[in-house]
Amino acid sequence: MRTIELTYPHTLVLDELPETVSAIGFFDGIHKGHQQVIKKAVKEAEKNEMDSAVITFHPHPSVVLKKGVQHVKYITPLKQKQELLKRLDVDRLYIIKFNEELSKLSPQEFIDHFIIGLNIKHLVAGFDYSFGHKGQGNMKNIEQFTRNMFGYTTIDKVTLEDDKISSTKIRHLLKNGDLEEANKLLGRPLSFSGIVVKGDQRGRELGYPTANLRLHEDILLPKKGVYAVRVIYKNEIYEGMANIGTNPTFTEDREDLSVEINIFDYNNNLYGEELHVEWHRYMRDEEKFDSADALIKQMALDDQNVRAYFSDRV
Repeated sequence: MRTIELTYPHTLVLDELPETVSAIGFFDGIHKGHQQVIKKAVKEAEKNEMDSAVITFHPHPSVVLKKGVQHVKYITPLKQKQELLKRLDVDRLYIIKFNEELSKLSPQEFIDHFIIGLNIKHLVAGFDYSFGHKGQGNMKNIEQFTRNMFGYTTIDKVTLEDDKISSTKIRHLLKNGDLEEANKLLGRPLSFSGIVVKGDQRGRELGYPTANLRLHEDILLPKKGVYAVRVIYKNEIYEGMANIGTNPTFTEDREDLSVEINIFDYNNNLYGEELHVEWHRYMRDEEKFDSADALIKQMALDDQNVRAYFSDRV
């Protein structure tokens, strides 16, 4: 997959671009609804012997459009979004920088520059996709902006048990610890990668050595607590338990969250290594214990419960 980053106005030459079928949207999470849009574009491209593409945006429009919003955390940060799109057999990824200038384009200006101007011959989007200044363009009125230069397909609302699948819904579920329901909507386990860094090494002293992860600041973390996780490292898969939180038994008034992974039956040095972590189930809240011994007893129980959870899924 070729990735092309664009700002307005871009300088790509129309005659040098392949005829393309493209999906368009922000696609945070690449959830089951997004996948239907993207797979439709890939299928349409194959049928017409064209390149497939995804047009997406960065940062999230709210950073530009909502005063006071300085930073947004993502279910799928940009790097992971790229990896997931590769797996969906997308040929080209256009990442358009969302800034104030872009937000002021009229619907026609946007279409002329980023659809017709990128040699898009067929566009696929969700029913609620909008474009142009204040979202004045949408999939109901798009016909008036096409100049008869491209076709389009609108994907209807995708639901699970009568609920619309959306990034907003997934964010809500993650915030409330309903990880398994969020994973159903994603169509895969929530996952992200981090680099193992030195922590306070307290886990080792307690008999449960942990890999402390340094994460990209864009990653949206689920609710604080203990989780059943799988870790992918050098193409091997390990099971383990993880804690997201502030270690309240040993620290007070700490605000920054740590992510610590205890990989079952693994004791090698992982400092500096990248781990990819799949989050499978929320096990319990993070708690403050009266003593280290009380915490060790609970960790032994967590170990037992997580192993039982994975053994039941075999």
